[in-house]
Amino acid sequence: MIHLNFNNLDDKTQKQLFEMSKKDVERQFGEQIKAYAERNRLKYSEVLYAEVMRNLYSYRFTFRI
Repeated sequence: MIHLNFNNLDDKTQKQLFEMSKKDVERQFGEQIKAYAERNRLKYSEVLYAEVMRNLYSYRFTFRI
């Protein structure tokens, strides 16, 4: 669970959350995503981005207002 202050959803915080999600996805599924991208002739970065966004929406957030 990630605790955020509602007033702190600026660009910097969004980028930080994206980077956290990217590290999680690469650690868990990096090799599988590379193989999928090669097999389907897709750009690794685009497939990774899609998976990172999907992973980001699976996080549970707690907001303090």
